[in-house]
Amino acid sequence: MENSLSEQALDEAQMLNHVAMSLRKNFHAWCRLVICGLALVGLSGQVAAQAGNGVILAPVEQAIARELAGRGASGEWDAVRMLYERRGFTPVWGDAGRRSALIAAVDESRADGLDPADYGIAQLRASATARPTEDPAEVAGREVLFSESLARLVRHLHYGKVDPRRLYSIWNFSPSPDAATLASLLQGVLDGESLPLAVAAQAPQIDAYRHLRATLARYRELEGAGGWPRIAAGPILRAGDRGPRIAALRARLLASGDLAAAGGANGDRFDDTLVSAVKRFQARHGLDADGAVGTATLDALNVPVAERIAQIRANLERWRWVAGDIGPDLLLVDIAGFHAELRLAGQPVWSARVVVGRPSRETPTLLDRVQHLVLNPKWVVPPTILREDVIPGMRRNPGYLNSHRLRLVDRSGRTVDASSVDWSGQGGSFPYQVVQSSGADGSLGQIKFALGNRYSIYLHDTPSRALFNRPSRAYSSGCVRVQNPQELAVLLLDDPAQWSAEALKSAIATGKTRTVPVNRQIPVMLLYHTADADASGAVQFRKDIYDRDARLLSALSS
Repeated sequence: MENSLSEQALDEAQMLNHVAMSLRKNFHAWCRLVICGLALVGLSGQVAAQAGNGVILAPVEQAIARELAGRGASGEWDAVRMLYERRGFTPVWGDAGRRSALIAAVDESRADGLDPADYGIAQLRASATARPTEDPAEVAGREVLFSESLARLVRHLHYGKVDPRRLYSIWNFSPSPDAATLASLLQGVLDGESLPLAVAAQAPQIDAYRHLRATLARYRELEGAGGWPRIAAGPILRAGDRGPRIAALRARLLASGDLAAAGGANGDRFDDTLVSAVKRFQARHGLDADGAVGTATLDALNVPVAERIAQIRANLERWRWVAGDIGPDLLLVDIAGFHAELRLAGQPVWSARVVVGRPSRETPTLLDRVQHLVLNPKWVVPPTILREDVIPGMRRNPGYLNSHRLRLVDRSGRTVDASSVDWSGQGGSFPYQVVQSSGADGSLGQIKFALGNRYSIYLHDTPSRALFNRPSRAYSSGCVRVQNPQELAVLLLDDPAQWSAEALKSAIATGKTRTVPVNRQIPVMLLYHTADADASGAVQFRKDIYDRDARLLSALSS
């Protein structure tokens, strides 16, 4: 019995010794497993599953996983984490050439109106000039620094730096990307043959953006050369005038390219060449092109070049917000430019002047679609106009409805005697509708282009056609009044056999209200841009009628 016990003790001792030797032999492997498990806490199920299946990360990959696990949650960080998870946490930025390429791309972001400091340009340069290292923690820090910079730059170029939903209560364009989408964009950039070109390709690839970007470079050169002179205040300048203010005007227009160099920079006489240059300037700035320099023209001339640069930057950002929703077929309403254009297969086929909402009744920026047309439409007064115009109008004048060709109807559509209503007590919920019958003198004119939004915003004809002749056309209550609406209607109906221009006129002439489906399902964009440029380099600056630029520029600079 004693013999048997001693043999059993010996066997147990040998087994324990074998286990200890095995533990010592595999100590480093066990440590890697423990460290990996700790680093992967909070990371995605994919990597956690790999760890559970016995995948052992090398020290650098472990360090990258730890570095990413300690970062907070955000769209960019989630995308960077996902990028590395998909790669098994292998390094991205080991090659010095690739790091230099990213630094160049970040530096170039200034050409898009962005700020390289937002992407850590100083830290990137410091890292690039630091001594080479193989320390896992230092390599991981470098990886995270460069990848975060790339992720932020790609997102800003592709979707914009500022979230428009934080600026505007009404915004229905495509949402910001999720982490998976952004991670795929990052991998696509990294897989490209040229990283700077792949990054540049993330910016909007549309002519409006390219032209405005080129204008930004030109205006920065102009700023570097000293900008343009300021013209002193004084009486209106007209053809035939002479004096030092004329010489300053000539130099100012020469600097901005409105006056050709052949026009001379030193003359002090307001000659015909200078009149033409003033008209060119006025047309570019949405002013009445009369060739005389009055208060409005003088104010526009004296806007510093730095302010025009800021204006261009704001509008580059606006294009980044919406570029992904722009297709070859588009009905574009330029709110600040008071202009509409229909493009089919990328080519303009119709354009017209428009009247938009006055500053107290802004036309919102919207993405929508033409649902149908209404010929000889009646007008149902929307809630805002009812609350702010009609009810106060009836309190002041019992004849308000009659004078505006309006009538009161109940929920059954029956006309109600307006004098039977206590208008002084009306507030919150109004139990009636106020409508205006169709007719050539109706508020909606002869055609309504019905959209699908819930804000009662649509395009329509108008009997007040004289407003189209004014240079500034912000007079509506939010909807868009369209010049030459019948031309647009024929194009949208796209049915020459049934809906020629003559057939449309005949249908309108009946005076009957009629809803007509459109064959062309055209996206509609109501956009707000205070600066635009064309292929020739001519830039249009518009008055910021809704005071939106300052808030956007503040957000861009934050």
